[in-house]
Amino acid sequence: MNMHRIILIIAAFTLVLFLVNPAQADKYANTIAVFKKSEAVQPFFKSAYGYAVFPTIGKGGIGIGGAYGEGQVYAGGKVTGTASLAKLSIGFQLGGQAFSQMIFFEDKRAFNEFTSGNFEFDATASAVAITAGVQASAGTEGASAGASAGPATGAQAKIGYHKGMAVFVHAKGGLMYEAAIGGQKFSYKPKQ
Repeated sequence: MNMHRIILIIAAFTLVLFLVNPAQADKYANTIAVFKKSEAVQPFFKSAYGYAVFPTIGKGGIGIGGAYGEGQVYAGGKVTGTASLAKLSIGFQLGGQAFSQMIFFEDKRAFNEFTSGNFEFDATASAVAITAGVQASAGTEGASAGASAGPATGAQAKIGYHKGMAVFVHAKGGLMYEAAIGGQKFSYKPKQ
């Protein structure tokens, strides 16, 4: 697949990103409110040093895919800066998806690692879906996947911190056969 096709795929998905997430008065507060409703996430709001919020991440691909989203980073309940997420992937994948994502930082060390400028999740990173969706991880033990039926059923996947971070996703729309967060790259810009 040539670079022109990759650019077209990413451009098309960026358009989907804007269509799925119309302008909101405060998309960050609305996204945080959605995550706070999940019993699985509530303890992290109480104990985390800080967190990053990405109201909408658009992801799509046919063999070669990409994902992009913009967010804000918080410590002590205050915005410390902005972050962008990008991911390019090659492999079996088909479809498009929009989702929200929150990353909780267990302590100052994890927060500093994320805000150091450029951060990337390794292949062992995994996320917990807070609505009906897919949870996947890949690591030295091999790849695994599971489903979370969502808060209405009470069947939530349990998650703790992995390398000082915990990640939750909330599906907003679309269908994508590939759910790994490993390889997501983040850039951080401190608040001026």
